[in-house]
Amino acid sequence: MLTVVPGFDAALSGSTARLRRSDGVEVELAVARWHDPASEGDGWLLDRCSGAVIDLGCGPGRLVEALLGRRLPALGVDASAAAEALCRRRRAPMVRRDVFAPQPAEGCWDHVLLADGNIGIGGDPLRLLRRAAALLASGGTVLVETDPDPGMWWRGSVQVCTADADGAAVPWACAGADALTRLAPRAGLVRTGGLAGPRSFVELRRS
Repeated sequence: MLTVVPGFDAALSGSTARLRRSDGVEVELAVARWHDPASEGDGWLLDRCSGAVIDLGCGPGRLVEALLGRRLPALGVDASAAAEALCRRRRAPMVRRDVFAPQPAEGCWDHVLLADGNIGIGGDPLRLLRRAAALLASGGTVLVETDPDPGMWWRGSVQVCTADADGAAVPWACAGADALTRLAPRAGLVRTGGLAGPRSFVELRRS
């Protein structure tokens, strides 16, 4: 069964969209960035990939496309029909399924990507980190884009809102680098790197 976040198909189709949290905070979604080729802002993630990569919540597939351009094997995973069509247009290989479902080559990936806020998928970052860790080969890494606030920790529900409609509420989460560093050992991971800035990231290695 696919767990689709209602509204994301519209956003992935190019509509301006925002994420409305259950605590009242609204966040503009970077729809244009998702559709553009990978940029300098994605460099930290891409530069830390040296082997096979699986991108959870790949969207239109810009990171998969960029990794293939670096001659690295890469696969996207997304539950969205729009993401599937966009990846096909980019010739970026992907499977359309829930990130918590069985994936190809489980336990053999060198890197798992959770970019663009995808640490929020399912509303439980610990469960998602454990899922990512299970996909890794020994010594592999989970590369996570975090909230720019290192201390951020929020769990609740969100709606994806476009000019045409507000999606149904679904579980979501936001987490900063400090929170993920504390969670990592419970998922069999240890923090080995990071970058702080307007876009922030952590590298978590399978221990």
